[in-house]
Amino acid sequence: MATFIMSLRLIKDPNMEFHVENMTCGACVRRIAKAIQTLDEDAEIIADTPNRHLKVSTIVTEEDVRGMLVEIGYPAR
Repeated sequence: MATFIMSLRLIKDPNMEFHVENMTCGACVRRIAKAIQTLDEDAEIIADTPNRHLKVSTIVTEEDVRGMLVEIGYPAR
């Protein structure tokens, strides 16, 4: 009798990039990171505040990340 083991791997999308016009300081970045990490505690966030650029690596959909950003007052384009 053969035994089969299946594993489910969740793949992070390292290619989510956003322009967040009102992300201007470290406090903004912390608030954004905390909110995204409520959706995925292992999400990785890289922020460039002078250029208002946000890079997110997560298993959550881009639509969900955008929705969270709007919800906390940091809409992205």
